[in-house]
Amino acid sequence: MRVPLSILDLAPIARGQTASDSFANSVALAQRAEELGYLRVWYAEHHNMASIASSATSVLIAYVGAQTRTIRLGSGGVMLPNHAPLLIAEQFGALAAMYPGRIDLGLGRAPGSDQNTMYALRRDPSSADTFPQDVVELQGYLAGHTRVPGVDAVPGKGSNVPLYILGSSLFGAGLAAALGLPYAFASHFAPAELDAALALYRREFRPSAQLEQPYAIVGVNVIAADSESSAREQLLGIRRVRAISLYGRGRRGQDTENLTDEQADQLLAAGFGAHVDQMLTYAAVGTPAQVSDYLDGFISHTGADELIVVHQAPNIEGRLRSVTLLAEAMQAVPA
Repeated sequence: MRVPLSILDLAPIARGQTASDSFANSVALAQRAEELGYLRVWYAEHHNMASIASSATSVLIAYVGAQTRTIRLGSGGVMLPNHAPLLIAEQFGALAAMYPGRIDLGLGRAPGSDQNTMYALRRDPSSADTFPQDVVELQGYLAGHTRVPGVDAVPGKGSNVPLYILGSSLFGAGLAAALGLPYAFASHFAPAELDAALALYRREFRPSAQLEQPYAIVGVNVIAADSESSAREQLLGIRRVRAISLYGRGRRGQDTENLTDEQADQLLAAGFGAHVDQMLTYAAVGTPAQVSDYLDGFISHTGADELIVVHQAPNIEGRLRSVTLLAEAMQAVPA
């Protein structure tokens, strides 16, 4: 079974590189994906993370949109509790006006930050409690049926930018089902409740003006390389980066980003490896044939309507090669 392939681009800032390098890499990745028939590329909102450059998500989408022609672009996702729904409606309404028919708006409620970052964002810890109401308010702005008397999103009103609920728990699955929206599960880093969330979403789904039947997008890690040994070597590099990132949480101001490979291996052996490997539960690693076989089984297991892939190679050359090999192996075509 073949399903549409999409990409979640984490806009990584590699060691020794800058945000400018990361943005150039994101353009190259989207252009390659467009050439090869991937359906969409999404970017995630992260804050106060030295290795990720996609904090200003809508700005990055605009930058990539100007240098691509047909591929869909969107957020995977915007953390709506960080923002007023009107502001997001205006931002994505502007993007939809710039790139008609190409913009998606994926929404999450996770904080994605520590307490100090939450303060810097001027966010209240209880903001996530109103996520369902905020989604509905945002939906009203984009549909041209505002729920706030006398307030319209300009641009945005009537743009009908499609909404997607992102999540890694039963909460998001239930909300997506209740609102009749597509659901994207973040099994590329939080796999524990994948099966239960998909079952809940499909069981409780109610049709809406946007969607008649459930549509599940499922995240999965991929490292496709010309040889299995090369893919495994790249996987080790990613495990090291993840271990350093985990170790660095809560150690703001300490130079954890420049730990050596030997120090990273010590972190993996000391217990961080188990956490990293749990995050990478769903990972297709190897030659194109091996990756294709793994993903066929993953699609059969989840019943995914679409895969959103995180190409996890440590550098842009590896990611571009992985994007190419996967598309060739899976015969990616637009939906």
